[in-house]
Amino acid sequence: MIIYEGKDYQDVSRKAANIMSAQIIMKPNAVLGLATGSTPVGMYKQLIEWYKKGDLDFSQITSVNLDEYKGLSGDNDQSYRYFMNTNLFDHVNIDKTRTYVPNGLEEDSDKACADYNEVIRSVGGIDMQLLGIGGNGHIGFNEPGEAFEKETHCVDLTESTIKANARFFESMDEVPKQAYTMGIKNIMAAKKILLVATGSAKADALYKSLYGPITPNVPASILQLHQDVTVVADEDALSLIKEKGLL
Repeated sequence: MIIYEGKDYQDVSRKAANIMSAQIIMKPNAVLGLATGSTPVGMYKQLIEWYKKGDLDFSQITSVNLDEYKGLSGDNDQSYRYFMNTNLFDHVNIDKTRTYVPNGLEEDSDKACADYNEVIRSVGGIDMQLLGIGGNGHIGFNEPGEAFEKETHCVDLTESTIKANARFFESMDEVPKQAYTMGIKNIMAAKKILLVATGSAKADALYKSLYGPITPNVPASILQLHQDVTVVADEDALSLIKEKGLL
């Protein structure tokens, strides 16, 4: 495991973009596992900037996203498909027919998950999987206590996640209560993993994930068993690890 420290969010975003762009340059037809949320936005902005300068070419890239809310269509502005389009895909020369997100409108959960596992297999697996980390150590929507051996599955969102998301919707009733997410098994099958974390709220989760016991109670702790993990984090997120003299 390699850990890079960035001074602040912008520095972390640039370092993460460097790692992702190296993957694209070394393998122009790479399969990228992508993530949503506030953490990767800066990285995507940097990739767009380099694309506009002519330094990056996305024309042969395939992408598979970690998760999607069940019940939301891709044109809903809270869907992860919409997020990916507006934060990256609309601004680079990627072929959108080769950008995959779980089908939030498929009501049959078993079918939606089996279809997505087949997508991942059909594209030949993931070359580099981008991950953020939750304050409780979750990756994707894999919450604490879930089995490590799961592939894509439907999760009931926790009360705290539903409440946190409520601010984006007009009423609590509109907030999705379930999501489709890649499982730990899918994530661990990626050839390389890039984990990005910023802010003191992630310090405890990052310490437990990288240096604590490997347990489903801290889903990201399984990454200790992966052969190629790069972590890019800011001073705040690494504060506990440094305090304990591990970095």
